[in-house]
Amino acid sequence: MKISNVYIGGWFQRTMLQLTEIYDFLRECKTKLDLEQEKLEAYRKELGIGRIDYGVSGEEYIEFTTAYKISVKIFEDGLIVLNNQNASEDTLFADIDQVTDYYENKLSPAFNYLFSLGAPVPKELANIENVYPYFIVCDNATDEELSDTLSRTEKQKYFEFRSENYDVIRGDKYYFINNKKKSNENIERYIEEQIFIREFKGQMHRYLNLHRIIWEKIDAIKAKLNVKGSEILKFTSQLEGYSKTINLIDGRINQMGTYITTREKIAKSDAELSQFLAISGYRYETLRDTLDYIKYLWDMTQTHVLSAQKLFNGIKADVTSKSVDSLTIVTSMSAGASIIGLLTNSAPEFTTFGVIYFFVLALLGYFSTKILSMISKKRKYEVSDIEYDKNIK
Repeated sequence: MKISNVYIGGWFQRTMLQLTEIYDFLRECKTKLDLEQEKLEAYRKELGIGRIDYGVSGEEYIEFTTAYKISVKIFEDGLIVLNNQNASEDTLFADIDQVTDYYENKLSPAFNYLFSLGAPVPKELANIENVYPYFIVCDNATDEELSDTLSRTEKQKYFEFRSENYDVIRGDKYYFINNKKKSNENIERYIEEQIFIREFKGQMHRYLNLHRIIWEKIDAIKAKLNVKGSEILKFTSQLEGYSKTINLIDGRINQMGTYITTREKIAKSDAELSQFLAISGYRYETLRDTLDYIKYLWDMTQTHVLSAQKLFNGIKADVTSKSVDSLTIVTSMSAGASIIGLLTNSAPEFTTFGVIYFFVLALLGYFSTKILSMISKKRKYEVSDIEYDKNIK
């Protein structure tokens, strides 16, 4: 069986503005951002860049070749597709490893540094292990050859699509595309759309799981019946951290709807994808519905953390009020002692007894404040919240 190409790719929200910045970096290693030039040059050198082209195919894109026989295509919406053009059946897994290594250890670090300024990526989304779909393009392979190669990579077949131009058989991570009579350009259009759909769905699934994790962490704080005064600052800081993460993720979720609409219009205007879209065109609508569902979940999560913050801010205010009351008592004691001293002496005199008496009062005030502060920290405050039945989903 002849294998001609191995593709992988990914997607993260970008715009034509970032595409221009990528183009300047790839072409001349320039940027208008406050980044270290030496680092930029080192990252660019690692990429082994050959020819660079800037074009338009529905969207603007950059395509460049490399010294590793790998070509890279980057679209303005953030879609990235890498193509190992030197693949073969005998070296298939080595070819997959080579293109994956280029993506993870050369291209991604360079772009991560190029876009390291501005709104941060939430730590919950950083360092997530990517499981790429691997697209393996074969030329006029038989069904037996495809099934045999699939059995070497996957335990079962999940999906099969057949047309007069190409067949697709996929497992979990591997897509085998049997090219019957189409050019690689037509096959790439199918692969690009598959990567976008799969990555879009994968991001939403991560957001769903993050909602669950953060919700449970907020619940764990709100579920405490009593908290010590010394713990309140810790819990309010944690809630503030969750609120910041929720706001960052919410912003990224709200960006996603535009990308579906644009991709759908481009795909449906492409005659080469008409057969595939007749079967799977509903996916765009499903993605849009799922995105709305995720938005609602994160709106609920935002409300959940705000209610927890309001609850603990109320407790914090109660602690502050009690501390002020305690300090008022100490101050009143000191003032009372001073008044008694004034009333029992006709005129103030500087004596040894007076100095000792002053320091005794000062120490009493100091230790009283410390004792009251310790009591305040160890005092338990009731956390009152509405209980929900979590068995209802």
